Amino acid sequence: MYAARGVLSVHTERGTSIVPANRVAWTPAGFTHYHRAHGHTDMRIVFLPASLARLVPGHPAVFTASDLAREVLLTLTSPPHSDQVARAHDRSARARLRRVLVDQLHEAPEQPLQLPEPQDDRLQAIARMLYEEPADNTSLAELGQTIGASARTLSRLFHNELGMTFYEWRTQLRIHHALVLLADGHDTTHVAHACGWANPSGFIAAFTNIIGTTPGRHRTSHQRRRETGTWAPESDSGPLLSSKASSREQGRPDVVGDDDISG
Repeated sequence: MYAARGVLSVHTERGTSIVPANRVAWTPAGFTHYHRAHGHTDMRIVFLPASLARLVPGHPAVFTASDLAREVLLTLTSPPHSDQVARAHDRSARARLRRVLVDQLHEAPEQPLQLPEPQDDRLQAIARMLYEEPADNTSLAELGQTIGASARTLSRLFHNELGMTFYEWRTQLRIHHALVLLADGHDTTHVAHACGWANPSGFIAAFTNIIGTTPGRHRTSHQRRRETGTWAPESDSGPLLSSKASSREQGRPDVVGDDDISG
């Protein structure tokens, strides 16, 4: 799944991947999932045959799209030719392009854009509170008092189950929320406060560390692409999705199997 423009979120039992523009989200076969488009989003989906899928990680992941991967993805999601002979040739070309895409993903490092989903009841209770109010700065000890668990127990659970500290997990959650707000056009100061940072500089540092660019540059780039139409128009490149797109984008689960191959 590729966000040519806008922001996507992909949800599986493992957690939530946030997919800003020019990132690729990979969901292996067998993972029940759903996805949402945030803001004015151009979403592309490519299915891989089992022979190629085995060369990509066996877990949900997010990659940065190289220039070549981006062009391959845009080509693979363009409308097929109508002529029968051209279609046969097109199928062969598309098979080669999928191999190129997998080569590109194989070389690309995974991005730290996956927010793992807690399984323990106590962690789930904390997650629900923070999903509803990402700006909540309540300490882990105080949250523990609310649900009846010590900070030490909760810290151990975060480390053992999610592989990160509570504060690392909360920061990741806040960056996910920030990307959605930026896609909706909010400025850096507003987003910083809405996501729990007392001042924009702390937010900018955390955002840049995870996303690789400042929130201001990310927002400006998003707006420029939307206004100038950097990508091919809708008639040439498939549907343009908004945050009020179809039920599939709003949360209907999908299970992708090895035979679900797009022609």
